[in-house]
Amino acid sequence: MRIQLSDHFTYSRLFRFTLPSIIMMIVTSIYSVVDGIFVSNVVGDAALAAVNIVYPLPMVLGAFGFMLGTGGSAEVARVMGAGKPERAKEYFTTLIIAIIVGGAVLSALCIAFIRPLSVFLGADEALLSDCVAYGAIMSAGSVFFMLQTSFQSFCVAAEKPKMGLYLSLAAGGTNMALDYLFIAVLGWGVAGAALATVAGYMVGGLIPLVYFLLPNSSTLRLVKTHLYPKMLLKSSANGSSELMTNISASLVTVLYNRTLMELLGSQGVTAYTVMMYVQFIFFAMFIGLSMGAAPIFSFHYGADNAGELQSLFRKCLTVIGALSVAMALFGQLFARPLSSIFVGYDPDLLELTVAGMRIFSLTYLLAGVNGFGSAFFTALGDGPVSAAISFSRTLLFQVGAILLLPRLLGVDGIWWATPAAEALALGVTVFFLFSRRKKYQYA
Repeated sequence: MRIQLSDHFTYSRLFRFTLPSIIMMIVTSIYSVVDGIFVSNVVGDAALAAVNIVYPLPMVLGAFGFMLGTGGSAEVARVMGAGKPERAKEYFTTLIIAIIVGGAVLSALCIAFIRPLSVFLGADEALLSDCVAYGAIMSAGSVFFMLQTSFQSFCVAAEKPKMGLYLSLAAGGTNMALDYLFIAVLGWGVAGAALATVAGYMVGGLIPLVYFLLPNSSTLRLVKTHLYPKMLLKSSANGSSELMTNISASLVTVLYNRTLMELLGSQGVTAYTVMMYVQFIFFAMFIGLSMGAAPIFSFHYGADNAGELQSLFRKCLTVIGALSVAMALFGQLFARPLSSIFVGYDPDLLELTVAGMRIFSLTYLLAGVNGFGSAFFTALGDGPVSAAISFSRTLLFQVGAILLLPRLLGVDGIWWATPAAEALALGVTVFFLFSRRKKYQYA
């Protein structure tokens, strides 16, 4: 039975509606992780460090798609809830055009300056050539990445969450198969990893573009439209928290990499990369749940249905709390086998990674609530509050912790930085959730 945004959501219905988004985000994370497994085990730990050093660049570019995808889908779902389906289609079309045009310009600039950008991100002479090769190819494919990330949100708003899942499975399968061909068989190294990833982005970005261009069974379609500058500005402001999250995470990664290069050299960067890959998968569950639930919040907020907002808000927090505990325990218990997948060939590097991961996994106890709080206020159209939560957890507290804790605790301090930042950010999230409860009537 088809689940609609206007339905009442029990735990079962919420699970069934958001599960495709959760799996979609996990699959998207996994095929990034597979890149790392092939690069580390076939090319070497230095190549894996090079990939991580330049990886923030495509993530910053992709943030543009996240911003207009999440902020724009909230606007689209809101006008759908207000009973304006044709206006929703026009908004949707304008947003997709903006993503394509803006993405092309940003990609061209990054390709033109890829060498100095790689040096700025922390590459030394030994890693520079791999960083340039990987970064140039990833930048060239960024428009497809932006489309893929935006369509992940728009598929949910179009009441087609399973479509996003199927696209992610197809994109992930393409990437993993080509990873084996390009890296293990043809020996193309980090360039092969980048080409495989871009091929996956093309599958995830171009197929839904064609689908929404043609007559379809969803509530959205690409149609003739107008510029709608106010809507674009509002969507950008509303999605600014997602933009802030991705840009901040990228900047923090650069700071982590620079600090680790000073403390431990490329092996420290490699250990941190492994933790990031595990985090990608764990955080994907939180992001998928928030992404899947966001259009529901937007719809019922637009329809002025306070009762459903309250019910859904309580259910989401309950599910996130349970997931948080489970993930933290999993990270503690399976730190060694997870690390062995990537760096089991080097005993010293393995021990460094395991010790760091056991500290780092405490992040999962807190990050889910913080991430949900940011996505929740984006869904309600309160971009400034969403951005404030994102800014505090992904930049302000992270940077402070990275700069301070290694001075106090040595190498362990770098691993404690993220859990400490999430703990401080939790206070910000709780403050806003409590202070805005009457305004939006969700509690």
